[in-house]
Amino acid sequence: MGKKILIVDDEPDILKVAVYRLKKAGYEVISAEDGGTGLNLAFKEKPDLILLDLRLPVMDGFDVCQQLKSNPEFKNIPVILFTASSDKAVEEKAKEIGADGHLMKPFEPQALLEIVKRFIG
Repeated sequence: MGKKILIVDDEPDILKVAVYRLKKAGYEVISAEDGGTGLNLAFKEKPDLILLDLRLPVMDGFDVCQQLKSNPEFKNIPVILFTASSDKAVEEKAKEIGADGHLMKPFEPQALLEIVKRFIG
């Protein structure tokens, strides 16, 4: 099995497309639809990469990312944020909390694969 990716997004269509594309590319994919479940899955599964929406129920993506990046065990696991916002303040906050990159929504499946490959091959 390939490298493990955790996707946390509450939009079923985005989740479905991302999971399908990544599995087809040979990655093992696990998913969650809210921040709390995503955080728990991250600690349990120890993925190689985390794709994280910013606007999530239970706990938003900023909080999830901050908790992951403040844990030494997850410091080196890349976290890529999904965002529909092109606001510079969002980009700044993402860097501030330790996010490794971001992908604008909606995204092309090819762009998703490219950013994943850039971080985990």
